[in-house]
Amino acid sequence: MSVTSLVMSSLLGVSYVNPMNFFQSLDGSGCGTSGPISCQDANTPPAANTCCFESPGGLILQTQVWDTDVAGSPEDSWTIHGLWPDNCDGSYIENCDPSRDYTDIAGLLESQGASSTLDFMQQYWLNDDGTNEKFWEHEWATHGTCYSTLDVDCLPSGSPTGAEAVAFFETVVRVFKTLPTYDWLAQAGITPSSDQTYSLSSMLSALQDASGYIPALSCSRSGTLSSISWYFNLQGSIIDGEFVPIDNPKDSSCPSSGIRYLPKEG
Repeated sequence: MSVTSLVMSSLLGVSYVNPMNFFQSLDGSGCGTSGPISCQDANTPPAANTCCFESPGGLILQTQVWDTDVAGSPEDSWTIHGLWPDNCDGSYIENCDPSRDYTDIAGLLESQGASSTLDFMQQYWLNDDGTNEKFWEHEWATHGTCYSTLDVDCLPSGSPTGAEAVAFFETVVRVFKTLPTYDWLAQAGITPSSDQTYSLSSMLSALQDASGYIPALSCSRSGTLSSISWYFNLQGSIIDGEFVPIDNPKDSSCPSSGIRYLPKEG
């Protein structure tokens, strides 16, 4: 983990969920964090080791949602949507390996020593219809299987079936914990309200001031805030690599003013 990430986690008062805990006895991914950075190193040869260089999906989005009617959703936090590997031009591929469409994600995490990650997901990664397990299965099958650095041939020798999915979910949680969107907006006086509205510039400025980078906000057609995307490139493997934050390459979809940031219904 970088010094920057360690400092950020310390300041935010959050614990660092390290996917390396699972792979420690297997000596991690073996990639390190001194290689090329996805999408940023244009001269990387086509023959680059894609077990240690995320390609083609090197533009990574940590997506969060603000859903007001999910039972059990914390009132003072956004919730996880996923961690998506877009191509460097903003296009993307999905459902890359149906043979690894694992089911019973909860059981997989528990059996491979990631119960604390599962506990966190059960609080902060919720589906709006209560089918959390289906949501997790979908995110892994649709997006997780498309990470080149999580190909089964990239795993350390002796890894159990599904180890790459365990690493994926632990990494999603780890990255999410460094991005407390609700707290950063609240620090600027931007909190959910039934009658007050906000401007896009004030929200983005608050988030940039707190994080150092500009995310992309999404709204419904009525101007109601619904989701956020934080962007990264990756140096090394998603198992234990360095997430390099960048400004959003895509404009927010919210209107310039009159954005509704509604309270959760509980």
